[in-house]
Amino acid sequence: MKVTSLAIKQTVIGLLLLISMLSSLSSISHARELAYVDEALKPAKLQGSGKLTWWGLHVYDAYLYRSSSPNTSEFALDLRYHRSLAGNAIANRSVEEMKKIGVPDAQAQNWGKQLASFMPNVEPGQNITAIYLPKQGTTFYYDGRPIAQIPGADFSKAFFGIWLDTKTSAPKLREQLLGQSCPPPIIQEACN
Repeated sequence: MKVTSLAIKQTVIGLLLLISMLSSLSSISHARELAYVDEALKPAKLQGSGKLTWWGLHVYDAYLYRSSSPNTSEFALDLRYHRSLAGNAIANRSVEEMKKIGVPDAQAQNWGKQLASFMPNVEPGQNITAIYLPKQGTTFYYDGRPIAQIPGADFSKAFFGIWLDTKTSAPKLREQLLGQSCPPPIIQEACN
């Protein structure tokens, strides 16, 4: 059987279309799973996404959602894990990252204790979502179920600053999350 150049091209194009369709379905499926984000942000719009790797290991995919209404302060960060992690390890790492962006040690430790009190252990495919609403503070969700709320703007600025502050330890991920847009006002009030 003779394989022609045209047949190879058609097969490659078919495979690329299939991959594109599957990727779109995955994004649509992820969006449907986050109906609670859409409800909180009335409606939500994906601003950017990226992945965090550590020593070449894919730790999680991150998605930043903003309200589709201009000039609003509400936003959400969804982390879909690709590794098993203990809740205490997530809380401890959050403390370290907060300190790196300038949060005083005592305050970061206090918030770390709060996080450790509710942060779940995660397995690949599970997600933790944090939604910031100015009048409520930050509400945490585990696989779509609310698990805790920490009121106040100071915690929210420090927590989301882990990913969105200019001093983040993951500048590439920050760039992917923000794209060409400004960070939420709680992170950076003025935007150039």
